[in-house]
Amino acid sequence: MTGLRERKKQHTRESLVRAAYELFVEKGYDATTVDEIVAAVDVSQRTFFRYFASKEEVAFSLQALVTERYLEAVRSRPPGESPVELLRSTLDETWESIGEAIEEVVPLTLYMRMWQIIETTPALLAVQLRHAAGMEEQLAAEVARREGVDPDADPRPRVLVAAFSGVMRAAFRCWSSGEDITVEAAQQAVESYVDQLGPALSRDWERHPAPRTPPLPG
Repeated sequence: MTGLRERKKQHTRESLVRAAYELFVEKGYDATTVDEIVAAVDVSQRTFFRYFASKEEVAFSLQALVTERYLEAVRSRPPGESPVELLRSTLDETWESIGEAIEEVVPLTLYMRMWQIIETTPALLAVQLRHAAGMEEQLAAEVARREGVDPDADPRPRVLVAAFSGVMRAAFRCWSSGEDITVEAAQQAVESYVDQLGPALSRDWERHPAPRTPPLPG
């Protein structure tokens, strides 16, 4: 059972995340200072830096949570799935639970707006790509382990994960540029893009046109 001190620390950390996200969305990432974040929570800069090394770290705190939850779910999937099925099944399985984990810290609408901030802030976008590369390495290592191959000798795990991650980024880029930034719209965008991964890689495009997908709401 979590002790009172730990609960207070967790509350302070989550309050800093929420205040930071609200300010980033309202003012923009570059225009927001650490002083403004700590003032919103009524704590000191020293307290802030006990939890986060930088403003950048607090900006990506919930994305780190999402990455961790997804990787945990991949590692716990039952054996026997093909690598593509593994990545897609985990995605389908974790939408709800990851959303619930985010909502314990900030409203989902605020998290989705923060995603838009990341996508439109060059400094944050560069960091996001760096984080994505790290996640891809971990995913490729897990795919390789499950398939019994050496990822340094067999490029297929990295190729598959790079393709999957690229599709995810393309879907979120499409979603973030639209008017509907709900979780449902994001899920619809991701699923419609992921559905085209296999056909895009394996079919004759001229002989097998992509099925028509419904437009995103908004």
